[in-house]
Order: sequence, then structure tokens, then C-alpha cells
Amino acid sequence: MDKLIRIGMDTSKSVFQLHGVNEAEQPVLRKKLRRNQVLAFFAGLPPLKVGMEACGAAHYWARELRALGHEVLLMPAQHVKPYVQRSKSDAADADATCEAMNRPRMRFVAVKSADQQAAQMLAKLRAQFIDRRTQLSNSIHGFAAEFGLIAPKGLSRLGDLLADIRADATIPDMARDMFETLARDYAHISAEVALLDGKLLALHRQNEVSRRLAAIPAVGPVGATLLAIKVTDAHGFKSGRDFAAWLGLTPKNHSTAGKNRLGVITRAGDEMLRSVLVAGATALIQHMRRGSNRVWPWLQALIARKAPKLAAVALANKLARIAWKLMVSGEQYRPLGATQPAPVLP
Repeated sequence: MDKLIRIGMDTSKSVFQLHGVNEAEQPVLRKKLRRNQVLAFFAGLPPLKVGMEACGAAHYWARELRALGHEVLLMPAQHVKPYVQRSKSDAADADATCEAMNRPRMRFVAVKSADQQAAQMLAKLRAQFIDRRTQLSNSIHGFAAEFGLIAPKGLSRLGDLLADIRADATIPDMARDMFETLARDYAHISAEVALLDGKLLALHRQNEVSRRLAAIPAVGPVGATLLAIKVTDAHGFKSGRDFAAWLGLTPKNHSTAGKNRLGVITRAGDEMLRSVLVAGATALIQHMRRGSNRVWPWLQALIARKAPKLAAVALANKLARIAWKLMVSGEQYRPLGATQPAPVLP
């Protein structure tokens, strides 16, 4: 009965804690390994199930252990935490991981390939550079206001503000040098963002799923590419609502005694995807308010009775559901009122 059937592994940068059980669910392995010992240890074991929290370098270790013949299961960390008994330690975390991976209702994270992680790295780096560019723009606006120079909001007006700064003789030389430093940094970041945008669009053109998702209103190439590279297995969600809930676009539920209490959206899941969908929904609502030819009766009625931000979140929820349906079905997006394909008779 000492045959290992399942191992829970708590990972870190250099120390790995293992907890294994046999067919009787009794602990038969409690072991701590250094990083350079992990692969050699698992290479000496027969194929079995290995569970880890989906964080840090978990996808790398999952790929390496799968290459050794093991079945690797990744779980969200928040789903493993309830199984930690009493105080937290590496051994307790490994024990909880081993227990959680055997629960019938546990949800697992799809293991990403190296190419998928590289694509996600591109998306994350682009988001970081955009944040940095916004930070630099705000710094230039703020410092210029201290010398009596202001400009309208927006990146497109920053060039005019820098020209005014260079033409103002009352600005001290030291401040002028600092403005030039910020301007050089801003120009460099802008060039990097443009380069990353080109790589993202190239990735969009190569991805069949992304091209189909781009046809959804308010999604566009950037949102479609992010959906395609971040949602590696749409079949892991049971429904469109399940997918929208994963993105954090559904309200918090705190109900008891038959009384339903719904609050603000949960803001769970991927923040980048959620923000892109909400931004696209906001832009579409603004176009409709300006008399766009796109007519969605349900959305017009929603805008009439709800605040714009609430309507944008509701529209983003719907866009997420549409995207999920297209990803799992392989169909093309059909606008409202488009001719439905004729059924194929046997």
C-alpha cells in the first residue's frame, strides 16, 4: 500500500516541498528538494499525478514533468487555500495541494506552451510600456503646470506642450534640461510601444481565432489577440456566463435567507482582458450616443435607464459571452439581423 498515486508540490524559487499519498490516501512521502534535484527525483518515479498551484514558474515545471511522463494538474491558488489546515508552511501547502487536486469539483488551469507564454509576455510588456508612457505624459503635464504652462489632456497634445516649454524663456535651464530628459524618455517609450503594436498585429493576422474574434463589435484586433493568447482553452468554461465571471464582469452575490443581494462586479480574473473589453464597450456606447448607424435596441434601452459606466460593463459582459461562444464553436460572428445559414437536412 506504499505505492505513490499522487503528489502535491509546493514550488518556490529554490525550495520545493513534496507531499505524496498512496491508494489508501495515507501520506507516504514528505520530502524537501532543491531546485536542481526536482527533475532527477521525478525521473526516477513511475508515471503519476502531480499537482501544483498555477503561479510563478508552474507552467515551466508542468511542461518538464509532462515530458517525463507524469500527469500534471495546475490549480488556482485561491482554490487550494481552503485545504490548508491551521498554520501555513511549505509542508502544509504541499499537503493542501495534494488534497485539493483530488476533489471532484476542483477546477484546473490549462498548461501553457512556451509559445503561448511568449505571446502573453508580449501582451504584458506592451501594457507595462503603455502605463509608463502615460506616467511620463502626466509628469510632463504636471511639471509644466508649475511653470504656468498647461495643455489639454491626451497624448496627441503633448507635442504642442513640449514646443511651448522650449519656446518659454522664463523656464530655468535646470528645469528645461529635466523636461528634455522626460521628452527623450517619452519618445523612446512611444517607439517601443509602436514596435510592440506591430508585433501584436502580426500575431493577430497569424491566429485564426483572433481574426474571427476581431469581427465582434468593440473588440478589435488588440482585444481579439489578447483573448486568443490568454484564453488557451475556452472549453474549460461551462458557459458564457462562467467565462464572464472568470473575467470579473459579474456582480458579487451575498444572498441569504432567500434574499438576493447583488453588489459591484467582482473584478476577478484577468485585469488586462477586462479593461480592454470595458474600454471597447465604452467607445461603442459613445459612438451610439453620437448617432452611430449601429443599432442595438437592447443596448439603447439600457443606456436610457442606466449610467454609462454600468451600461459599459453590461455590454462588456455580453461581448465576453459572444467571444466564448465563438471560441468553443469555431463559428464566425453574425451581426444582429444577418441571414442565418440554412439547416443541413439528413
